[in-house]
Amino acid sequence: MPYFDSASAAPLHPVARQALRASLDEGWADPARLYREGRRARLLLDAAREAAAEAVGCRADELVFTPSGTHAVHTGVAGVLAGRRRVGGHLVVSAVEHSSVLHAAAAHEAAGGSVTEVPVDRLGAVTAAGYRGVLGASTALACLQSANHEVGTVQPVAEVAEVCAAAGVPLLVDAAQSLGWGPVEGGWSVLAASAHKWGGPPGVGLLAVRKGVRFSPQHPADERESGRSPGFANLPAIVAAAASLRAVRAEAEAEAARLRVLVDRIRRRVVRLVPDVEVAGDADRRLPHLVTFSCLYVDGESLLHELDRAGYSVSSGSSCTSSTLTPSHVLRAMGVLSEGNVRVSLPLGTTAEEVNGFLEVLPGAVAGVREKLGVREVPAVAPVADSVELDALGLRCPQPVIELARAIGTVPVGGTVTVLSDDEVARLDIPAWCGMRGHAYLGEAQRPAGVAYTVRRLV
Repeated sequence: MPYFDSASAAPLHPVARQALRASLDEGWADPARLYREGRRARLLLDAAREAAAEAVGCRADELVFTPSGTHAVHTGVAGVLAGRRRVGGHLVVSAVEHSSVLHAAAAHEAAGGSVTEVPVDRLGAVTAAGYRGVLGASTALACLQSANHEVGTVQPVAEVAEVCAAAGVPLLVDAAQSLGWGPVEGGWSVLAASAHKWGGPPGVGLLAVRKGVRFSPQHPADERESGRSPGFANLPAIVAAAASLRAVRAEAEAEAARLRVLVDRIRRRVVRLVPDVEVAGDADRRLPHLVTFSCLYVDGESLLHELDRAGYSVSSGSSCTSSTLTPSHVLRAMGVLSEGNVRVSLPLGTTAEEVNGFLEVLPGAVAGVREKLGVREVPAVAPVADSVELDALGLRCPQPVIELARAIGTVPVGGTVTVLSDDEVARLDIPAWCGMRGHAYLGEAQRPAGVAYTVRRLV
């Protein structure tokens, strides 16, 4: 069964498996002890740290291991903000950061700090000018992911780092999605990553803090990992994480070139094979293994179930599930379609045959979900009114957009259709539908129950 969700968790690399088994026998003792078993464990820990630091591009004494990538992010954000509290309490993040960064920002704001989000363009990228415009004398820290976890767009980290350095502000980079493909370029100050993203075992994160960055750990004092990550280290997992990082880096260039061809095939063919599809993210400046697309008139959860039944494991940033009514913050910030969202992230070793098989079953899966939702070709009718209002209260994604598509032909060109909806997803998907269908989105108005979204028919 092809697994196409390595952006969530990559399969355990064979080198990681071998290193884990070996270190379970050799690395079980306390590396802080001076007896033979402790010295042996310390040698393993030091070697793992050296290997990881080389891959990151920092000094070994600048890098510590944490229990997860999220732990590394939270520790990094809190530590720099506390270390620079005399500068001020202003934190800058991009609008498409991983939830771990946004949750850290929310906690900082709840504690009395201030947070500014830098917007992105329709491809999901920030600009250095966007950061330059919000950095100030009270800015203690700026954060920017190296590459987006949902759409794969690579961010201009080096350019943003230059802007931050000129302003005297440290830059924290979440490199979880990109570190397996290569080091993060530019003068970053703090870096966080997670081993299970590159084929290491879960439960291991990296946190690198450059010399000269003021940092104050926000937990009780602990003598391990330079005081930045308390508790007894999971040494076998750390050794496996470092070994697998070195292994994937050794094959990254060739594998990136091979997977980029397969992802380009998906990007090209999905819009030909499936009607009403929007591919998200930058086509060129992106991770080599990841592509995201959204399908009009599709329930994302149902589509993922259909693909799972067909033998393909993919993920979604769509909000169209039974458990949430809010769209992906990444897709919302980009202003692209969120309904029927599918993220395909190919693990190392994915074959052309597996990708071709996915492309064969995808059209039928989408068509099947649309048929269950009652999406059919609407016959041409004579316009019945200059304006029509639809009551879509209580209907969930993608039903409000389906109702809009059915109604647009009932008004003449120049006429309007207003959709009354209480689903937050409509705020994103109705304008996106207009862009895909060539109509004009006129805006929204609050109503006692729900929000009214108005569209003008142009074609």
